Amino acid sequence: MAQLDLFHVPQRPWNTGRMIGPKPPLKPKHIWAIRHHLKTTRRVRDLALFNCAIDAKLRGCDLVKLTVSDVAPSGVIRERATVLQQKTGRPVPFEITEPTRDALIAWLKLRGERNDGWLFPSRSRAGEHITTRQYGRVVDQWVSAIELEPRAYGTHSLRRTKVALIYKRTGNLRACQFLLGHTKIESTVRYLGIEVDDAIALSIQGRDLNIRQPARRGRCSRRAADVLDGRPGWRPGHPRARQGGSHLVEADCQKAQAAVMSHLGQWRRRAR
Repeated sequence: MAQLDLFHVPQRPWNTGRMIGPKPPLKPKHIWAIRHHLKTTRRVRDLALFNCAIDAKLRGCDLVKLTVSDVAPSGVIRERATVLQQKTGRPVPFEITEPTRDALIAWLKLRGERNDGWLFPSRSRAGEHITTRQYGRVVDQWVSAIELEPRAYGTHSLRRTKVALIYKRTGNLRACQFLLGHTKIESTVRYLGIEVDDAIALSIQGRDLNIRQPARRGRCSRRAADVLDGRPGWRPGHPRARQGGSHLVEADCQKAQAAVMSHLGQWRRRAR
């Protein structure tokens, strides 16, 4: 048996005090709040970066490497653009919406002519684009500005936002896979957390069904429940109980079965 080293100081785990796991997407009200905050504070670059992150659905490493020629090759903002992903090497198309085009026009006018060609150049390193670390810090500032927990959201929250809304409205997984640039649809399912969301939705529906079950039972309902539970259908003092014991006769069994089927039909209609 190995002897315990009393002088060894255990290392602190890297995830102590951190929220790990997939970051949730932003909701429409959060998108509106961040845009309003950036407009009122006149942060032109951050507004263009935020709108591009929502529309492009790119990873942080691909978003910070966008060039002017990707979105405006001849000085005119495109309605659609295509970017080659660094991770998979696959091209990913995305649509540039009108609010994003307006933000990019304002940003390019403020940015001016530069030799590097980066859409979001670095302010501290000449000829370089902003880093993914700086992009993550900017996202934390946006989230904190609308009074959300910065540790609960990240750069992947912006990547998930538009795709999550598309899946919620259409349920088309193939389209989400195409927009995210995933090679396997299983990756899209895990990335969006669809199985977890569906399981939670089903559990909520089951809880509502339990609440909506009728509390009152008529005479026929009691007979149906007695048949299902295998109990005698009539009390010992009932006249029918004297006819062949305490069990139901054939006609009463048919009535009880019909009552059971009617209750099942009502339950299914309410479940819909």
